Amino acid sequence: MKNICIYCASSDLIPGKYFDAARELGRLIGERGMTVINGAGNMGLMRATADACMEAGGEAVGIIPTFMIKENWHYTKMTRLIETTDMHSRQQMMAEMSDAGIVLAGGLGTLAELSELITWKQLGIHLKPIVLLNTDGYYDELLAFLDKGMRENFLGREHMATFVVASTPQEALDLAMTTPMWDAGVRRFAKLT
Repeated sequence: MKNICIYCASSDLIPGKYFDAARELGRLIGERGMTVINGAGNMGLMRATADACMEAGGEAVGIIPTFMIKENWHYTKMTRLIETTDMHSRQQMMAEMSDAGIVLAGGLGTLAELSELITWKQLGIHLKPIVLLNTDGYYDELLAFLDKGMRENFLGREHMATFVVASTPQEALDLAMTTPMWDAGVRRFAKLT
């Protein structure tokens, strides 16, 4: 495992505990000589994980669409910056280039990325580990929502196994590195009985 994609907030206005978790995760990845892949944002948790990884000896690759570069939303100090034509290409490239994905606290963009990753895994398109870093219970309500969806047959039980949950950056990285690839032979759609 070499490349970890980090999905997270691009805002600087969020509480410090989320920055602490992001920096810790970036440091842990960098100390292992690994690479953070992210959306190349110049603020928020995206920049925090990239900086911490590079400061600890790792690399940071940012993938960002042209329109965001034109708005100067990209972080120019990344080890490498890859420009895409649109958001869909960005998402696909981030998933393809990474060996696992870790989802930190974030807003609607991060939620969209998580939903897409889980859906791709349900369909057998993306088989890599997905870890949800639930810092200070940030995702508790989302997990309760997904659990309700499973209980009411909107989600299959096997689809809830498409991701794992961690409470610390160390646990998140450990799970990303040890969770096996998704078994493409698992039923793709839940059978309602």
